[in-house]
This record gives sequence, C-alpha cells and structure tokens, in this order.
Amino acid sequence: MLLLNSIPSHPLFHEPPKTVYLLDFACYRPRPECICTKEMFMDRSLHTGLFRDESIDFQRRILDKSGFGQKTYVPESLLRIPPDFSMVEKRKETETVIIGAIDELLAKTRVKAKDIGILVVNSCVFIPTPSLSAMIVNHYKLRDDILSYNLGGMGCSAGLVSLDLAKRLLQVHRNSYALVVSTENINIGWYFGNQRSMLVSSCLFRMGGAAILLSNISSDYNRSKYHLRETVRTHKGYDDDCYNSVIQREDEENKTGIALSKDLMRVAGEALKANIQVLGKSVLPLSEQLKFLASLIAKKFLKKKMKPYTPNFKLAFEHFCIHTGGKAVQDELQKHLDLDDWLMEPSRMTLYRFGNTSSSSVWYELAYCEAKGRMKKGDRIWQIQFGSGFKCNSVVWRALRTIDPTKEKNSWSDEIHEFPVIF
Repeated sequence: MLLLNSIPSHPLFHEPPKTVYLLDFACYRPRPECICTKEMFMDRSLHTGLFRDESIDFQRRILDKSGFGQKTYVPESLLRIPPDFSMVEKRKETETVIIGAIDELLAKTRVKAKDIGILVVNSCVFIPTPSLSAMIVNHYKLRDDILSYNLGGMGCSAGLVSLDLAKRLLQVHRNSYALVVSTENINIGWYFGNQRSMLVSSCLFRMGGAAILLSNISSDYNRSKYHLRETVRTHKGYDDDCYNSVIQREDEENKTGIALSKDLMRVAGEALKANIQVLGKSVLPLSEQLKFLASLIAKKFLKKKMKPYTPNFKLAFEHFCIHTGGKAVQDELQKHLDLDDWLMEPSRMTLYRFGNTSSSSVWYELAYCEAKGRMKKGDRIWQIQFGSGFKCNSVVWRALRTIDPTKEKNSWSDEIHEFPVIF
C-alpha cells in the first residue's frame, strides 16, 4: 500500500507540461474622437489652471522628446474642459477598451465565450469593485467554474506576468482556453501636481489594451499563430533602490501620482542583465553562452576591469518587441542589445503611433510586425517588459505559420503604409 501511494510522485509518472498555443490576439484602437495631439495635451494642461509655468514648460519638453506622433489616444473625458474624473468615466474608459479588444478577438478566433476556462486580467492602478475580471465574466456570461484572476499594482510588465500565470494554469488544466487581457486606465493615473518626477508618467501614458487567447488543445495547432516557448520573470523588489524606482505616492500638496526615480535607467539595466542571464541559457547558441560565461569568470574571479559580455541575441530571435517605456528606454536597450534600427522599428513606431500603452504595448508591436508582412513560419519573437517592483519579464514565441497581412487585419492595417516614420 505504501509502495503504491509513492508511485505517482516519481518523476517518471509526471505528465510533461502541456504545449501552449496562441490562437490570436487583438489590440484595441480607440475612436478618432480620442486622438490627442501634443498641442491638445498642452492646451488641456493650461486650461486646468493647476500647473505652474515651469511645470507647463517641463511637460512641453517631455512631449518634444517623447517619440510621440500626433495620433495617440486619451479618454474623451480628459479632453473635456474641465476634465471629468468621475468613477463613471473611469469605468467607461476601461470597459470600452477591454470589451472592444475581446469582441475583436472572439470574432477572429470564432471561439465561444462559454468555452473559455481561464481568465487573467491586469490593470495596474484601476482596481474597482467588482473587479475587471468580474466585469468580463458578467458581460460575456462566462461559465460559473471559470478560473478568474485580476492582477493589480504590477506596472507595465504585468502583461507578461499574466501570460506566465495563464501558461502555468494551462499546463495543469486539460483542453482549456485562457483569455488574457492587458490594459491601463489613463483617467485614474493622471497627475495634476507640479513635481517633475510625477509629471513624466502623465505625459507618456496613453489609452490602449490587448486581448490574447491561449490554448492547450492539440487540435488547435493548425489554426494557431504562435507557440509559447519560454517565460522568464525577474524580480528585484528585495533591493530598496529597485523597489522605490517607480512608486505611487502623494506629493507635498497631497496630490497622488506615480514618481519615477533618477535611478530608473540603472535599475532597468540591472534587471535586464539578470533576466537575460536566465533567458540566454535556453535560447542562445552554445558559443554565445560560453563567451558570456568567460566574461563573467574574468570579471569576478580574475578581477579584470571589463563589462560582462553582452550576448548576441540577434542569433536567437528574428523579432524584438521591446516595451515602449519612452524614447530614453528604447535608446538604452538598443545600445545594450546592439540592435539595428530595423529591429527597433516595431517598438519605436508603436511609441510614435499609440504612445506608452503600458502592459499592452508589446502586442501593438507584434501587430506591427504582422501588418508589415514580416512574420514568417519558424520566426522567433522576444517580448520584453519592465515594471514597478522592480521587474523585468520576457516571453519567447515561435511563429507556427507565415502571417499574410492582406488576409489578417489588425489595429495597424489601414495605415501601415505610412510607416516607418523618419524622425
């Protein structure tokens, strides 16, 4: 009896993890009425009467250096004079984005809402009651045994955290669909104070969201777009500088905002370094791994004054979807990873067209690659995001088929011919 009870725990009797496929995804594109040019943004800031002259000048300089174009989106409630910050408008913004993205996704995949067994939603600063996941369950009348999760306060990297959670659930629940929804609420995150470290985030975040449908059903292989190969999560929250680098707090006038520290770029670099040390073991050629290991040994044990070797990730990936945290973040990552302008194009054009849509930004970038006709069968994609905590998260995909942009439309399709924009 004891022998029989011990058998299931033996590794030989463990089932291998289920293969996870991405059937399709959809990025929400707001209505034209939500377009906010740089001039409109500054006009609304002036009309509030809440900012000092030096704060107005600072916002203008941030926008000039932002990498934004003239068609990013904010909720209509913020374009009104005066702006409307009611709970009604906050709910309206997020529900419009989420339902718009999910409706498009279900139409693309032809999956029925009642067949979805797992739901993971992430929004950093807007955490209402009932939750956003409950709102989705109610709107689509999802089944009563659905595994529903609502992630909050995890910053821009929460989109890939949600994917990792969905992947882990799919590896233990047979024949299931998982719906992942990533968004951010711009209305609730707006800051109307005069502290510069808090004004930056208000200038850079914009309206958007994405819905992603995952499956572990083997028969979905032939109709899926991507195979989920790897997820790597790095958390630096044990370090005080990292923890405090992006933090929501009150300023000296008791106005709440999200403060970005001067250490942010250094913290992001350290988190990236830790993340790629783990990721590199599974995606890089052996030659690159050995070069990296040799540089670490030389630095740590031989005490040589040198930077650790940065592996050539262009040998591991055909496409890079780098978080659109801002132009400075993009510049730093391009330099650190030694990427050419073509590989950085999806990230830079997403920042230009949609702004920083937080956790959903990497999906607008993947949609850009598809709309450009770049995605070929077998291509490998690296999505990478940074977020408060401080976190750096990576997800690796492999394309299961070539994407024909003339047959599959997305949020870029009707204007993709206008890109890339030359600055």
